[in-house]
Amino acid sequence: MVNTGSHPEEIIPDPFAEETVAPEAAANELAAPAASNVAPEAQAAEPTTPATFGELTLPEEPDLESLQEQLQQERDRYEALKTAYTSLEQKLTQVEQQSEEQRGQLIRLAADFENYRRRVQREQEEAGIKAKAKVLEELLAVVDSFERARTHIRPETEEGMTIHKNYQGVYKQMVEGLKKLGVAPIPAKGQPFDPNRHEAVMQEPSSEYPEGVVMEELRRGYFLKVGEEERVLRHALVKVSIGMPDSPPSESTD
Repeated sequence: MVNTGSHPEEIIPDPFAEETVAPEAAANELAAPAASNVAPEAQAAEPTTPATFGELTLPEEPDLESLQEQLQQERDRYEALKTAYTSLEQKLTQVEQQSEEQRGQLIRLAADFENYRRRVQREQEEAGIKAKAKVLEELLAVVDSFERARTHIRPETEEGMTIHKNYQGVYKQMVEGLKKLGVAPIPAKGQPFDPNRHEAVMQEPSSEYPEGVVMEELRRGYFLKVGEEERVLRHALVKVSIGMPDSPPSESTD
């Protein structure tokens, strides 16, 4: 059914027609932007009225028992800390004492080891010197044989002289080798008698040598040079003077 009483303009609006707004709606639209320009703080702020005396809340006075309890807790805490500090201090003292004792032990151990090392070194050197001296003593007997041969043998032929020169060359070579090893003869004849180097087998009066002086060497002695020390390998056999002979008593004449 078609409503014949309505105009076409009322059914289909005109798109070119301006939109009409009611006066109240326009006033509301004008008021809305003004309200939006206000800061949120201002919108949120509400007027506050001063509080009255009855609305103020005062802090409660501390209870004496609670204060004493807190004080006792602090005292207990202090005593616990003091006890812990004393315990740590004692432990530190013990550790320091132990460290000092161990340090002293290490120092003594190092000193003992150094003394042991030196003692072993001296013993090894002494053993080497004794072994060397023993070998040299055996060689001295050979040197004595060469010296006796040189003294007693008198070559008369050319062949004998050649043999004599040959073994004298061997003797000289042996003496040179002994010198390189530190072997040297002990001075005897004309020297004061020294029991550390000489062995007296005879004593005779002498007008040439004073008393206590070696007047003859019967067997040569030798010593071994060890650094600055001179060690006797073999004592020299000597004859010692007892001084001037006693003059016979003069006969008295009546």
